[in-house]
Parts: sequence; C-alpha cells; structure tokens
Amino acid sequence: MDENLNRRLGEVAQIAVRIEAETSVPARLLIAQWAVESKWGAKPVGTSNYFGIKRSTRHTKFCTVMTREVIAGHERHLRLEFADYDSLDDSCHDYAWLISHGDPYRAAWDRYRQTRDFAALVDGVASVYATDPHYAALLKQIATQSNVGAAIHSAQEATARA
Repeated sequence: MDENLNRRLGEVAQIAVRIEAETSVPARLLIAQWAVESKWGAKPVGTSNYFGIKRSTRHTKFCTVMTREVIAGHERHLRLEFADYDSLDDSCHDYAWLISHGDPYRAAWDRYRQTRDFAALVDGVASVYATDPHYAALLKQIATQSNVGAAIHSAQEATARA
C-alpha cells in the first residue's frame, strides 16, 4: 500500500472513529463507502465530497459533474448536482448525518440501532445509496480488510491516549 493511501486512510479513520463515538455510525461503514466513492480518498467529487452525496436542500455548496449510474440494469452517464464541502471532516459528518437521519436510510438505521447487525445495515444502506447491484458486497469486503481494521484500531488507540 502506498504512503499517500496510508496517510489518507489514517486521516479518515481518525474522523470515522470520532464520528462513531458521537453518532454510532460504524467507522468501518464510513471508511468502506469513503474508499468506494472516492477511490480511497484520491478522487472526491468537487472539492471535498468523498461519498458521492447528491445535492439536497440542506447543502449550500454544490457542483455539477458527469457520473455513471446503473438504472434498470443499464449503465447511463448523467450530469448531476452533488453536494460539496470545505473539508474531509465536513464530508464525513454529512455522510454520518445522512445515514443516521436521512429518510431513505431510516429503516436500516433503526434496525441497526436495535440489533447492531452490521451486514444488515450495509445491505439496507447499499440498496438505497447505489445503483450497482454489487455495491453491498464490495462495502462488506472493504470493511473487513486488514488495513481498514488496523487504521481503525490505531485511531482508537490514539483517541484513548488523548
């Protein structure tokens, strides 16, 4: 793994661990979606949208980009408006808000709060979040990678020492 990727993963893990403590949104879910949506932090949408979050009324900053969507099994390229943020931290906080408060994710989030079933949360989020039918499997794969676990563990240790 290259040095830049390790640095980016460490940075997002620090934020993800803090957000999990604040909101209960699992750090490994946040990191997995960050990895998929931004190519491990290398390619955010706009300035700092690391999760591919589309623009909504709560967003004051946005950008318009060409994106690939899978609709009814067919790949389409569309020009869509996406939220934009001032920082990785802002992007991560909005993502956590979306998962824990957004109407499309309410059922999956409520179920997770009762059961703490991570796989069911991933399935529930992925079914709404992405148009790719393999998205949930990819998130689960990334969430269980040793580098992700190690980054979370290091962030938790750093937080405990602080």
